[in-house]
Amino acid sequence: MTAYFARRLLLLIPTFLGITFLVFTVTRFVPGGPIDQMIMKMQSADTEGGGGSGASQNSSVEIAPEAMSALREYYNLDKPYLVAYGAWLWDLLHLDLGTSYKFNQPVIDVITQRFPVSIYFGLIGFLLAYIVCIPLGVIKAVKHGSVFDYTSSALVFMGYSIPGFALGALLLVLFGGGSFWNLVPLGGFRSAEWATFSTWHKITDQVHHTILPVVSYAVGSFATLTVLMKNSLMENLGQDYVRTAFAKGLSEKRVIFGHTLRNSLIPITTGLGSAIGLVMAGSYLIEKVFNINGIGYLGYTSIIERDYAVVLGILVINTLLVLVGNILSDVLYVLVDPRIRFS
Repeated sequence: MTAYFARRLLLLIPTFLGITFLVFTVTRFVPGGPIDQMIMKMQSADTEGGGGSGASQNSSVEIAPEAMSALREYYNLDKPYLVAYGAWLWDLLHLDLGTSYKFNQPVIDVITQRFPVSIYFGLIGFLLAYIVCIPLGVIKAVKHGSVFDYTSSALVFMGYSIPGFALGALLLVLFGGGSFWNLVPLGGFRSAEWATFSTWHKITDQVHHTILPVVSYAVGSFATLTVLMKNSLMENLGQDYVRTAFAKGLSEKRVIFGHTLRNSLIPITTGLGSAIGLVMAGSYLIEKVFNINGIGYLGYTSIIERDYAVVLGILVINTLLVLVGNILSDVLYVLVDPRIRFS
């Protein structure tokens, strides 16, 4: 088993290199890079400065060849992309993710400033999904074929079919500030005056800003986790040891919670490792809808504004989290089910 995990760890290297090389190559050749973005802004400013005259609207900003060469060198676009990729990897080995074009700050600082926000929403959504889905799956397994089973299945699959960001926009329309209900704010992580609030007001304000984003985060997981829990429990209820327990006169409650539930949680538990990336990486569109300044929203704006240093920095973190999370899932599988032996 040690050899298996050693091979899995070694496979992280080519997998990581393949993902980063592909994205790095795309950022080098896709049109509209940082220099093009800067020229477009200069042209827009030149047009607005001309008062909207026809001559100014047809004008174009010309950059001297020497200045263009300096810009290409500043944005690390003056080298062949293979050489540039090697230099980027070398800096990465020294924990240097580069400098953000937009913020003019080290990428690692830009990301770490927003990491706690995404962790906050992702972790609460993750816990909410498990807290709701495990009991719901147990009840559905016990009441299989009942009205409750069919109704709950319809509801969770309706939630599964709606993208989280679309549900978030709908919830904002129904319950956000300015709507008929006006129960929660329109977005953001906290109110602008949060620091001046009393302790209780801070708590209620944070809860109001948390409810809708967390529901949007968790809704996609409800159907998968609920059905997985239900099917796993039903499979264990059909095993010989369960029939033996019933034959000994044990109650249904004792059999379920004392014998089958632990074994049924194995598929749920082993998914914890893979969920690390989802918890910590944020959601691009959900954070955009709710105007939450987390990792997801940072990634979205970085792609739109071609801040490739930040895009690659977020990619590095997300890739490592997913790859390590997959290995952690295998470790959890071994820990919760002693019958499993990887070779």
